Amino acid sequence: MQGFPSGLRFGLVAGEASGDQLGAALIRSLRARQPSARFVGVAGPKMQAEGCEVWAHSEALAVMGLFEVLSHLPRLLRMRKQLRERFLIERPDVFIGIDAPEFNLRLARDLRAAGLRTVQYVSPQIWAWRQGRVRSIGAAVDLVLCLLPFEKQFYAEAGISAEFVGHPLADVIPEDSDPRAARRQLGLPEERPTVAVLPGSRVGEVSRLGDDFAGAIRWLAERRPELQFIAPMANDAVRAIFVRALEGKLAAEKVLVLHGQSHLALAAADVVLVASGTATLETLLTRRPMVVAYRLGGLTAWLLRTFNLMKAPFFSQPNLLAGERIVPELFQEQVRPDTLGAELLRELDDPLVRERQERVFSDIHRQLERNASDRAAEAILGLLAVATAV
Repeated sequence: MQGFPSGLRFGLVAGEASGDQLGAALIRSLRARQPSARFVGVAGPKMQAEGCEVWAHSEALAVMGLFEVLSHLPRLLRMRKQLRERFLIERPDVFIGIDAPEFNLRLARDLRAAGLRTVQYVSPQIWAWRQGRVRSIGAAVDLVLCLLPFEKQFYAEAGISAEFVGHPLADVIPEDSDPRAARRQLGLPEERPTVAVLPGSRVGEVSRLGDDFAGAIRWLAERRPELQFIAPMANDAVRAIFVRALEGKLAAEKVLVLHGQSHLALAAADVVLVASGTATLETLLTRRPMVVAYRLGGLTAWLLRTFNLMKAPFFSQPNLLAGERIVPELFQEQVRPDTLGAELLRELDDPLVRERQERVFSDIHRQLERNASDRAAEAILGLLAVATAV
C-alpha cells in the first residue's frame, strides 16, 4: 500500500491475555506491510516479543463485572488519564483498542476528539446487552473490526463503519487434531478418556468457578475412575488459585496442571469443561464437545436479571454463533459439581450429542477462517490511506 510516510506509528491498548494474542498477530501483519512501523502502548509478552514498546502490561485491564470493577476504578482511571496524555504527546497515526471496550472506547473518544484516528478491534457485545452503547461507539471510533459475522450488520444498521475480519484463532487452530497424539505429547496414557478443564484466565473468574470445577473433577472421578484430567493455566496467579481449589476438594492428584498449552490440552480431550470466554471459541475450533459455565458477582448477576439487561438468548460464543443451544451453558447457581459433572457425562456417553456439536463446530470454523490478522491490517491501513488522501 502506497502513499504513507515512512515509519508509521501505531498506538495499541490490549486487554489481558486474549488481547495480547490478537495484538501480536496484528503487529506481525502490519509490519509485513510497513516494515519500519513503530508500536507502543499497553501490551503483554506476546506483543512485546513482536517489538511493541510496553508502557503498561495488558493484565492490568483484566477486570470483569459491573461492580467487581469498582475496587479497581481509581487505578484504571489514573491509568487511562496517563495513557491519554502520553498518546496525545506521541500522536500515533492511529490508535487501536484491542478488546477491553469499557476502558478503550472512552480513551478512543478522547483521542478522536483531539484529531487522532481510532479503531476498536473486537466489538463489545452490544448485541447482547446495553445496546444503546452503539451511539457512543460511533462517536469514539472511525472503524470497528468484528471477529463474528453477525456483528457487522448490527453496526451497518446504526451507520457505523465496521468490517468482519474473521477470527485469528480460526486461522491457526487446525480443524482436525489427533487426541492420542496430543496425549502422547503430554505424557498421558493414550487410551484413557480425557477431560480438559479450563476455569478461566482471570483471577476473578477462577476464584468464582474454581471450587465448583474442582468439585466436578472429584464428582466425575468417583463415578468414572478411568477418566484422566488436564487443566491448562493461563498464568501463575490463576494456577495458584485453582491448585488450592483442587487441594480443597482432594482432587489435586487426579489432574495434570499445565503452564499454558491450552491448544494441546484441548486436542488431547474427549470433552471440555470451560469458563465462558475466548476459551470456548478455542474449544469449538478444536471441535471438542464442551460444557460452558459462567458466574458473576452476586450483585452484578442480580442487576442483569432484574432489569433484563441481557438481550441475547445465550451467553456462550458457540451457541451465539450456532444460533441455537448447541452446548450446555450453566449460569450462577446452576454451576455446581453435580450439574457440571452430569452434563459432561452425557457428552461422554452419547455419540450423537458429540457428533452434532462437532458438525456444527466444523461449519463455524470454516466461516471464521478468513486470514483475520491480515484483513484487520488491511482495513486499518485502508483507513489511514483515506485520511492521507484527504
